[in-house]
Amino acid sequence: MKMKKAEIYILSGFLGSGKTTLLKRLLEDEQKSSRKVAVMMNELGKVSIDSNAVDDDVSLKELLGGCICCSIQDKLEAQLQGLLVEERPDVIYIETTGAAHPVEVLDAILSPLFADKLMIKGIITLVDGTRWKDRKLLSPQLQQLIHEQVRHADFIIINKMDDLQEKEQAAISFEIQAINQTARCLLTNYSQVSIDQLRKLSVSFTKESQRIDLHLSTFVYQFKTAINHSRFEEFLKELPDTIYRIKGYIKFEQSAHPFLFQFSYGMPLYMKEDMNLPLNLVFIGENIQWNEIQVQLAGLEKTC
Repeated sequence: MKMKKAEIYILSGFLGSGKTTLLKRLLEDEQKSSRKVAVMMNELGKVSIDSNAVDDDVSLKELLGGCICCSIQDKLEAQLQGLLVEERPDVIYIETTGAAHPVEVLDAILSPLFADKLMIKGIITLVDGTRWKDRKLLSPQLQQLIHEQVRHADFIIINKMDDLQEKEQAAISFEIQAINQTARCLLTNYSQVSIDQLRKLSVSFTKESQRIDLHLSTFVYQFKTAINHSRFEEFLKELPDTIYRIKGYIKFEQSAHPFLFQFSYGMPLYMKEDMNLPLNLVFIGENIQWNEIQVQLAGLEKTC
């Protein structure tokens, strides 16, 4: 019997944009179902300020003292694996810090040890409409971060519309949709959004769907056999520039154990392991036809 994957929703957005308010609404909706729910909340400080948003019957993991996409990535992997093994939730909501980059968050979440047990439903980015209007007052680094959070979103919620004039609302909507033309964009207050619309999101590619993804998406391939190293290197050279990350375990011919493989910005890195590990390879990319990548990877196994 095929094991059901845990759904993952990522709540992204700058500090004060409405992530916790949306999380409360999502959890209230989950109470109507019989699903087992878990929450992971990430705070840059050492003391949680939002954990009271989560009821006692929901499994909560707090990630304090750093951002999940950089300084505490190992802690995230350990806690996420613990959740999957001990709690076996149907759905996990991850509320990120305002400093988190969407691609880095996906990279942190998708450990090759358990990526095949996850279904990434989507990145929901929340935007403070007033902050967006006045974003030129922010540092160039923060302006770029907010831009990236919008660009890589699957659903964009622009909050605090009551604080803006109708002309300002129209301008913000136009600017954001010019950056991200594929995501659904909603102008609202207090994260008031149709939960049913959020449930329809999906950025994980599966063999069953054979869907062509035209936005940021993920794909997990499971090797059954060892492959030829030189042919794998040829495969890497032909990859589109919009494949941002690859990581996982690969076994090559004449090797007793697999290699930990990481690929970022076109640079491959191999580290030899001393034990057998699941031969999962995790991809993160944008505007990728994953079914074509899948065929190429299967071809590497057939030529051995």
